[in-house]
Amino acid sequence: MKTRILSGIVLVIIMASALVCGSWYLFGLNLMIALIGMFELYRVIHMEKTVMAYAGYIACILYYICIGAGRDEYLLLVLAAAVIAVMAVYVFAFPKYRTENVCITLLGLVYVAMLLSYIYKVRTYHDGIYTVWLIFAASWVNDTFAYFTGVFFGRHKMAPKLSPKKSVEGGIGGVVASAVIGGIYGFLVSPHMSGVIAYPVVTFAAASFIGAFFAIVGDLAASAIKRNHDVKDYGTLIPGHGGILDRFDSVIFTAPAVYWAVYLINQFL
Repeated sequence: MKTRILSGIVLVIIMASALVCGSWYLFGLNLMIALIGMFELYRVIHMEKTVMAYAGYIACILYYICIGAGRDEYLLLVLAAAVIAVMAVYVFAFPKYRTENVCITLLGLVYVAMLLSYIYKVRTYHDGIYTVWLIFAASWVNDTFAYFTGVFFGRHKMAPKLSPKKSVEGGIGGVVASAVIGGIYGFLVSPHMSGVIAYPVVTFAAASFIGAFFAIVGDLAASAIKRNHDVKDYGTLIPGHGGILDRFDSVIFTAPAVYWAVYLINQFL
């Protein structure tokens, strides 16, 4: 437990400093987290050091370079090129690789690298220094309140084969709590914001609600992959917590959820 707490504190300090500083510090950390996450996912089917996996890593780096340079118009080009490159490896190395290898390679690029890139994208969006915290708040607040709500009121299992301890009541409690905390946070920081984001209280509450819902899906999705391949943890990089994917499984989904929730809500309010 001591190791888990200490490593958790170190992780929070690193992430918090990156979120505050933003810029190339956050960009570099975000890219590193994405690459390690891809490596962990590929390792599940023992292909983390193959030519096909390296094609995925290169595509990830190119994808992030486009984001860092503000050239989003090339992102689809990178994705298309990645598909072609991976299929080329599949064809010319046949029958070394199977279609499962192709699918997991592209899944790593989209599921891990692309979705995690929204941490940086949220930080560079309007008032991102305030908005980016919703990604982690929606995940961690949801986890905490879902646990306690589930302990006291949990009656109906949410996904018994994936996570026997998760309950529907716990999920509802976590999502509602996230929305409330998000709204309170929006109220506290709104005087310091630029005014570009309309009605921060409503926007942040809604974004936190949506983000928390997707945090549950993200957590269960990562668990499903591990169950399919009889893996307990994705890695040992973070002592007491496992690997990057074990710690960021819900964040992978909350990051794009928060980005698009804030963006779309701001378009209609």
